[in-house]
Amino acid sequence: MTTIRRASEQITEEVTSWPGVESGYGDRGEFGFNVEGREIGHLHGDGAAHFFFPTQVGLELKRAGRVVDHPVFPGKPGPAARRIENDDDIRDVTKLLRMNYERVVARSESRAATGRTA
Repeated sequence: MTTIRRASEQITEEVTSWPGVESGYGDRGEFGFNVEGREIGHLHGDGAAHFFFPTQVGLELKRAGRVVDHPVFPGKPGPAARRIENDDDIRDVTKLLRMNYERVVARSESRAATGRTA
């Protein structure tokens, strides 16, 4: 018997396997992923993911069609959203979360190397 796992289950299993990732529900019912107190993105059920990217990254991802404007921040370059409708979307949402994860980890490692704490 084949068990079909929901999109949110597949994404959560992968993302929470990365070192330092914590997950849980937020105040608005979203299921978020955090590293060192910084959100790398969150899910709204099985149908949508939201992210906050640096301005240039957000613009590039929007031009490439990988994300669209965040519904709460239309026209802003960094906040972004992605529908989750199929396996390709699940894979890309995971890749987008990984982009933010690597950025947060790299920033933390850079601070540690220079002795800075913030």
